[in-house]
Amino acid sequence: MRRKSHIRREIYNLPLFLLIFGVFSASMIVPAFFAVVTDDLLASRAFFYSCLLGVIVFIMIAITHSGRKAQHGSLGPLLSLFSSFVILPAILAIPFLEALPTTRFVNGYFDMVSSITTTGASLFDDPGRLSDTLHLWRAQVAWMGGLLMWIAASAILAPLHLGGFEVTSQAEPGNPDDRRTTVSPPVNPRRRLLRAAGALTPTYLALTLLLWVLLLANGDRSLVALCHAMSVMATSGISPLGGTHDTGVGFGAEAVMMLFMLFSLSRLTFSKDTVTATQGGLRTDPEFRMGLALIIGVPLILFARHFLGAFDVSASGEAYESGRALWGAVFTVTSFLTTTGFVSASWAEAQSWSGLETPGLILMGLALIGGGVATTAGGVKLLRVFALYRNGARELERLVHPHSVSGAGTTGRRLQSNGAFIAWIFFMLFALSLAGVTLLLTFVGAPFEDALVMSVASLSTTGPLIEFAADAPIALIELGDPAKIILIGAMVLGRLETLAIIALLTPDLWRA
Repeated sequence: MRRKSHIRREIYNLPLFLLIFGVFSASMIVPAFFAVVTDDLLASRAFFYSCLLGVIVFIMIAITHSGRKAQHGSLGPLLSLFSSFVILPAILAIPFLEALPTTRFVNGYFDMVSSITTTGASLFDDPGRLSDTLHLWRAQVAWMGGLLMWIAASAILAPLHLGGFEVTSQAEPGNPDDRRTTVSPPVNPRRRLLRAAGALTPTYLALTLLLWVLLLANGDRSLVALCHAMSVMATSGISPLGGTHDTGVGFGAEAVMMLFMLFSLSRLTFSKDTVTATQGGLRTDPEFRMGLALIIGVPLILFARHFLGAFDVSASGEAYESGRALWGAVFTVTSFLTTTGFVSASWAEAQSWSGLETPGLILMGLALIGGGVATTAGGVKLLRVFALYRNGARELERLVHPHSVSGAGTTGRRLQSNGAFIAWIFFMLFALSLAGVTLLLTFVGAPFEDALVMSVASLSTTGPLIEFAADAPIALIELGDPAKIILIGAMVLGRLETLAIIALLTPDLWRA
């Protein structure tokens, strides 16, 4: 018992980035075994040797670090999370490049950054260019990146009041809550991270396996079902078929995937381990309610537009076609709101049924709104949008009744008094980031419209926008290296968010 306790204490003292590196390195054994089963010996050797090398490096560094006293400053966990999105993809790209020797390192690095940030943008337009093993590896890296964000939300971002928690907390964004640290001593961030991992990983894994089984029951091939299940849970939109819009995915599979996409609307759908869970359940949760309102309202507006268009062109108005058109809008809106990016097979049918084309601007707007705080979804986040909505509604009330006094209400009590101000600051930072990335892409030769679509896709971590938001799909493989590097930085910025990057530059954190 004493020896186990000592080993556990030594693990707690290891740097967080080293622990994350060890887990990702050990996970390479999964595609290695899969490649053996599918007789892909080149990929099997690449992943097995990379796994062996990564585990050996991890053990050697862990032994070297043994006995050192851990530093429990505020900067370490956030810096480790940042390193996981910047440095770790370079390591994860090694077996990818060995299994696909026809591509360059910058392409492999781009693909791994896109996966681990759950963006899902692929440089390879033809899914047939990648083997089943590489498709599994991309989906697996994205799945683990989503799990990392699930865990980091409560173990890293919540204590620093970042990632959307700054709207609900009374403390200053980027700084720990002094009131809690005066009551009890600071908790070892590694212990907090491992505790959150132990609590959330079984739930994440169980939901993924359940979705996989349900997709298998709907007739999907085993690998396709697994990749789609992992992509839905991680909101990465990665598919070995190149998507779900024209690949024979049926209504049953779409309905099941949409049901599991709802987990990205609110943290309360799977956990109550953060401050967002202190004011009641889903019934009063503003994020979940606003998400459902968008999922219902936007498709109804699109359906009405399609219906009027079909009436004008004298198209068939049969109930079956109308139902498929409505379902296509509901599924696609849910998918892009949660920044997953899957498109329903009925989405194109809805357009042809009405004779109208739905502009990609709607999908871009949904992706910018994003999902819930502390979920795998990207975007501005529903809680920040709700804070701005509450502030706007209150200002309109004061125009009518200048001397009125308004209570916060059950949902409003989740927001601090200046929550709308902080949300507005983040929105402006997001807008400036969007403008900056767009300008940089135009400077390196990208057309303005394509640059705008790529900027929104990378900052909102919704890679499939690159295919569906523009008039024609954008071929990322044809971009120059400077454009790819800009998109890599934008994906990291979109995943970690601007406030967290600014917090990394705060001198107070370096002194902690």
